[in-house]
Amino acid sequence: MKAILLSAGRGSRLLPLTESRPKCLLPVQATTLLGYQLDTLEAAGIRDVTVVTGFLPNLVEAELARRTGPLKAMPFFNPFFQVADNLASCWMVREQMDDDFLLINGDTLFSQELIEKVIAAPPAPILVTIDQKAVYDQDDMKVTLSGTTLTGIGKTLLPPDVHAESIGILRFAGKGPEVFREKLEQMMRTQDGIHAWFLKAINAIASAGSGSVETVLIKGHLWAEVDTVEDFNALKEIGF
Repeated sequence: MKAILLSAGRGSRLLPLTESRPKCLLPVQATTLLGYQLDTLEAAGIRDVTVVTGFLPNLVEAELARRTGPLKAMPFFNPFFQVADNLASCWMVREQMDDDFLLINGDTLFSQELIEKVIAAPPAPILVTIDQKAVYDQDDMKVTLSGTTLTGIGKTLLPPDVHAESIGILRFAGKGPEVFREKLEQMMRTQDGIHAWFLKAINAIASAGSGSVETVLIKGHLWAEVDTVEDFNALKEIGF
């Protein structure tokens, strides 16, 4: 299984921390956010990673070039990162989606145990990693479920319809990569394609009622999303 990391963004909500470096190169323990992700994926057995870059790509490429070990991480520059959202990043690397793969947001930190649980989860074309909490805010990527099957995903879901949140890690297997590539192609041909999040494609697939989108609950496992300065400052307290 390979992995694709969406690490093109600057992280404007993290300014001034991202004034001269992309979000993915913020320091985490003895490495960076990106380095921590790659180290964790390597420990879980992943050997092939594509890193989608954008803001200050030379810095990210230098970070990747310094790595040693069995995991091979290759950069893929998205020159349109300032004018397009991450559905376009996914579309640009669609040729890398030719086999089973993990798709991971560049601002999501996770433990080895968590990612191993995702990899080992029961077969499903598309698998969305979810967590649950008492209250969800407007920034959470909220999820509606029917059993373990995902039926809706988005930030604007109404409270009665919210059962969990997506943490930004998905697994595609079997026919899943093909289904996702086809939906990316379809959506990128629309007027609003470049302004869409890739999870809008997942929502469209789930809404079709094919049962292609399943979930894996990782409640109790260590993870964090780094969107704001407050998120970054809280990492040590969380356990990163």
